[in-house]
Amino acid sequence: MIELLANRYTYVLLFVLLGIGIYMVIASENLVKKLIGVNLFQSAIFLFFISMAYIDVDGASAPIVPAEKNPGELMVASPLPQVIVLTAIVVGIALTAVGLALIIRIYAEYGTLREDTLREVRADE
Repeated sequence: MIELLANRYTYVLLFVLLGIGIYMVIASENLVKKLIGVNLFQSAIFLFFISMAYIDVDGASAPIVPAEKNPGELMVASPLPQVIVLTAIVVGIALTAVGLALIIRIYAEYGTLREDTLREVRADE
């Protein structure tokens, strides 16, 4: 069991980041901490995609077309998860920027970032 975890340490890190991210989103009352939790969760998903595309076989190589006659016999990693993750990183940065802009606007309007206080203030209006 320990040897399996040592070989697949990225999956252990993946589940730790998933757990921390979900915990921060659920348990934290501060909106900035919730946004950080969403970013941690998102990073764990990126790690999952990259880990699934990794090939740990002797003779495996990067997805570059070689000059050999039979390139179909080579074992290469799929570049598709890397492309998906790069696109998701750009979307994640945009999501974080919009989230931070909204948080700044909420703080300027209400003077707090605590979710329970914001609910009370909104209920009084």
